[in-house]
Amino acid sequence: MISEKIATLINEQIAHEQYAAQYYLSMSAWFSGKDLDGIANYFRVQSKEELMHADKMFDFLNDVGGEIIIGEIAKPPHEFENATDIFEKALEHEKKVTRSIFNIVKNANDEGDFATTSFMQWFINEQVEEEASASQYVTKIKMVCDNPSALYLFDQELSQRVFVPAAKA
Repeated sequence: MISEKIATLINEQIAHEQYAAQYYLSMSAWFSGKDLDGIANYFRVQSKEELMHADKMFDFLNDVGGEIIIGEIAKPPHEFENATDIFEKALEHEKKVTRSIFNIVKNANDEGDFATTSFMQWFINEQVEEEASASQYVTKIKMVCDNPSALYLFDQELSQRVFVPAAKA
């Protein structure tokens, strides 16, 4: 039902999502080590979301008869310059994920694979939200980084984030 090319792209995206989960977990650990548990929570939730994305793609690929091949996941970095560096890297990573998702959709469209195109629409919408959120947090961390009181409030804001699994499509 699904071409080998599209299945390969989705398998690669599953690995990208799993890498992103590890990357965000590494960022969470960095903030935990600085006793900024609210920001650590934000990245921990990001990690869980990325795993959920990988699971959704895994299930879709299975549903459409594609071969699932679990790819290698590279070790993410664990040393960062500062909080701003982390948020900038997170935004950069989200942009990379967006390009990868767009590539899947482009190839699915080229093949007339309407099932994959429809399925991937959820991820396109998710990436719009992810990039907007990441961009806002880059702006905020730049504003608060040198102000301990403001950093405390930012940390408190991000402590409120909770993981909410997406509904089955």
